[in-house]
Amino acid sequence: MLLRFNDHEKELWGGEALTTNNRMELLAAIRSLEALKTKCKVELTTDSEYVRQGITSWIHNWKKRGWRTASKKPVKNQDLWQLLDDLASKFDVQWHWVKGHSGHRENELVDSLANRGIDELADNP
Repeated sequence: MLLRFNDHEKELWGGEALTTNNRMELLAAIRSLEALKTKCKVELTTDSEYVRQGITSWIHNWKKRGWRTASKKPVKNQDLWQLLDDLASKFDVQWHWVKGHSGHRENELVDSLANRGIDELADNP
């Protein structure tokens, strides 16, 4: 994760064993918002359409249906979606999507940070 305020940048990384890509994408957004110390405007950029679409569009109907999908199945990663929804409500968040692995400087940087988290997890099981 990359946090930026004016000219200051802070890099965060981590990993979890036995997880999925979608859970880690959600956790990246969650940890980014958790790292903020004051209420502020946030521009959160992700290469995950799952996260962006989920938090800006799908979540409204999931909540109306009692955390069920349109096909009446339980929403996957409900615990993380609820946490992200709660955190996002505390900030003025603008959600942006960028294509992954396309040369976008910040996206390439956070991809390398994610790999660093995976490597550190493998080195310290």
